[in-house]
Amino acid sequence: MKNKLVTDQAPAAVGPYSQGIKIGDVSELIFVSGQLPLTAGGELITDDIKVAARQALSNVRAVLKTAGAKMDDVVKATVYLADIADFTAVNEVYAEFFTAPYPARAAFAVKDLPKGAPIEIEVIAVR
Repeated sequence: MKNKLVTDQAPAAVGPYSQGIKIGDVSELIFVSGQLPLTAGGELITDDIKVAARQALSNVRAVLKTAGAKMDDVVKATVYLADIADFTAVNEVYAEFFTAPYPARAAFAVKDLPKGAPIEIEVIAVR
């Protein structure tokens, strides 16, 4: 069973994807689409990578909440960066949102992100 997750506490999808998907009835897999540093009102944060990372992770948290999940339920995260030089700063912010045992993670630089964003974060959670 696949259920679409929708919240007004994170920006609406800007393309043919869902904010998140929840799979299952008892033990659930939750897939959160890549979240940009967009406010719920659609404002893109680009001028400070730490503020941008906090917004993207806050959006992830908001989508998880709609599924009854929390950041501690995340088992895998992928962080896309427009500039790999931002890795250390993003890591500091990332540590504010997760506690040990930390989820598995991949982080890498990409050529471009949607809307010219400096960061995008997607996660998979199990509840």
